[in-house]
Amino acid sequence: MAPYRIVLADDHVLFREGIKSIVGMLPDLCVAGEAGDGLELLRLLGRITPEMVILDLSMPNLQGVDATREIKQLYPGIKVLILTMHKSREHLSRALSAGADGYLLKEDAYDDLSSAIRSIRQGKVFISPLLADEVQDVLVRKCREPGVTGEVLTAREREVLKLVAEGKSSKEVAQLLHISVMTVHNHRANIRKKLDIKKNVDLIKYALDQGYI
Repeated sequence: MAPYRIVLADDHVLFREGIKSIVGMLPDLCVAGEAGDGLELLRLLGRITPEMVILDLSMPNLQGVDATREIKQLYPGIKVLILTMHKSREHLSRALSAGADGYLLKEDAYDDLSSAIRSIRQGKVFISPLLADEVQDVLVRKCREPGVTGEVLTAREREVLKLVAEGKSSKEVAQLLHISVMTVHNHRANIRKKLDIKKNVDLIKYALDQGYI
């Protein structure tokens, strides 16, 4: 079985050596490349495609958050683990918003690096245990942002979906909601796009599963 390839990006050579030594002790893992800054990292990824990138937030030329955003846009299949000294809520929130799959503090690296890599390989998000309170705070703030309800669909789209699932035609939905038939068609198209559903039967099943009817 081919090893799980990891690229390291940190402007401190000695720290990279320390991370390499930890990775080298873990089975089925290998360090496939190293970079000293964000731009060098992106150039490296143009030549090799690892399974994961472990990078610092504070790097010359291109900061870690910006590098993460570029990686996720250019190579969405690559996992990104931020390894940093920054403990602030703002740094954590920005990294996660950029698409990072994990956020590990450097002081936790020796004890938790293997757990972080394993969790991310399994499709989970890993956050340093020391930042548990910050994660909770970020989640609460995100949920309290205006317009954030935890729902994929808007209130109007849920109304349309409920009526459609009950067997109402677009004309009947328009009359009941006092909107135009064209608006109903637009809502139905948006619902299908958001839910990635093409068949009416699957749309009805979704409505049932979500308790709309």
